[in-house]
Amino acid sequence: MRTVNLLQRMNIYQEVFLSILYRVLPIQKYIEPVYFYIYTLFGLQAIYVTALYITSWLLSGTWLSGLLAAFWYVTNRIDTTRVEFTIPLRENWALPFFAIQIAAITYFLRPNLQPLSQRLTLLAIFISTFLFSLTWQFNQFMMLMQALVLFILDSLDMLPAVKVTWLYGIQLTGLLLVCILQFFNSMILGSLLISFNLSVLIARKLQKNLKTGSFLNRLGKLLLHLFVVLCLTLFLNNIIKKILNLKSDEHIFKFLKAKFGFGATRDFDANLYLCEEAFGLLPFNTFERLSDTLLFYAYIFVLSITVIAALAVAFRNLSYSTNQQSMYKMGEYTIGLKPETAYNLIHTILFGFLALSTMRMKYLWTSHMCVFASFGLCSPEIWELLLKLIHLYNPKRICIMRYSIPILILLYLCYKFWPGMMDELSELREFYDPDTVELMNWINSNTPRKAVFAGSMQLLAGVKLCTGRTLTNHPHYEDSSLRERTKAVYQIYAKRAPEEVHALLRSFGTDYVILEDSICYERRHRRGCRLRDLLDIANGHMMDGPGENDPDLKLAGHPRFCEEIKRNLPPYTAYFTRVFQNKTFHVYKLSRNK
Repeated sequence: MRTVNLLQRMNIYQEVFLSILYRVLPIQKYIEPVYFYIYTLFGLQAIYVTALYITSWLLSGTWLSGLLAAFWYVTNRIDTTRVEFTIPLRENWALPFFAIQIAAITYFLRPNLQPLSQRLTLLAIFISTFLFSLTWQFNQFMMLMQALVLFILDSLDMLPAVKVTWLYGIQLTGLLLVCILQFFNSMILGSLLISFNLSVLIARKLQKNLKTGSFLNRLGKLLLHLFVVLCLTLFLNNIIKKILNLKSDEHIFKFLKAKFGFGATRDFDANLYLCEEAFGLLPFNTFERLSDTLLFYAYIFVLSITVIAALAVAFRNLSYSTNQQSMYKMGEYTIGLKPETAYNLIHTILFGFLALSTMRMKYLWTSHMCVFASFGLCSPEIWELLLKLIHLYNPKRICIMRYSIPILILLYLCYKFWPGMMDELSELREFYDPDTVELMNWINSNTPRKAVFAGSMQLLAGVKLCTGRTLTNHPHYEDSSLRERTKAVYQIYAKRAPEEVHALLRSFGTDYVILEDSICYERRHRRGCRLRDLLDIANGHMMDGPGENDPDLKLAGHPRFCEEIKRNLPPYTAYFTRVFQNKTFHVYKLSRNK
């Protein structure tokens, strides 16, 4: 009963562009659309690895570092990408552009760039930022982390202020352009990123003398600056959301509040995220896999040395009244840190914390981990610092260490993982789901074209794709009205009276409802995280099975709908008629005369 603007609600411009490209190019006789789509995405992953290669090369000054980063990415692909088993994910489109952006920023932060090189690099940063933002709905959260990286380094005098301002401006411009293309998507306008970047620029104007004075004076100014930015960000964000009446992302903040221990929640939407493994903490076995390829050991080694160097440089910058000349005059100090190295260091630390707290975001961290570890092993600066600390400094030793260790690691990776990779490439696998195929064929053959279907979000996406029928709800969850509608439709798995469920479904124009045994009798999640448990808690009902319930939860007045309807009792047959059944799915037609 609603028309959803897909270009506004879903990040599908890439598919629109690809479909136009497929029709324009003279290739339709040689390749089917699905393979054109798959090969394009796999080709984009090759660009992704190339961008990681270039970033590592730029940081270390040797192509050997890039080669090691690429090898680590491939050998750790279980933890660096999901493209091989979930091809059309938005992140598989977006992360290659994010990697290009990081490579361009790494080059842009180099001192003494020629004006033409600087302008071309800024153009590359803008285009990659725009494409990254356009292709993934979580772009604003990733770029907020990036903005925090820039804020930290700018506050500690580790980056030139002018270049940081350019990068803030590019983030804002790219996001606003995406907002226009998505028909003024209010979720973008109400994002924390826009509020934060505006707040930083305003606070900088208000506190012009931030980087002068003694150590304690500057530390006090820095803390005040942080407080001003935080208050301004929250103020601007609340004002924007009130003006736009924006509630699209409130479920994310409820989820974060509960996740980090600021009180339990019974909110259905927040718990739906909390109970998904992808949004849980990063499993410990991830580090075991990363250690098998020596990546984790190398990463910790490089991270430890660069963190020591960064702390020394930060203390030095805060201790002296700085200007641009003394800021880069490294000869006076035993420890120095290049701006591009400092950026990648804070980037990997913040994205590491994000990955540790939310498993789904590990792919941002692990790919950059490959870059950072390989850079450190091939970097003359890192080895010089280490050898000086242990009093073994010698230019020849630096040269030997930065080339011999990466080559030995590459030989180890080839010896241990190459045979297994070749075996995997020789395997052919096929996805087999006859029950779903039978369901889709039945819908196509036995229901009107204008029939309206209700069911789980994931299944209805398939119904739309395979049959073209109208849906009551779908998997896009970044919209408050669609979330409420999904919760209402999911009462088919709650303890509700048949007349109540019928009234709810008919209010959305439903003709058929699809029940899934895998949800009704779910065992995948623990008690308290099964979908039926989340619905019971949200409805104030006690959960099924052995275990404790909160004292204020009450016994439901009705049995579980998805179980009881299968008994074909009169209270249910008066409203619902079973028209299809197999081992997985049960389809019921709703009566219209009640």
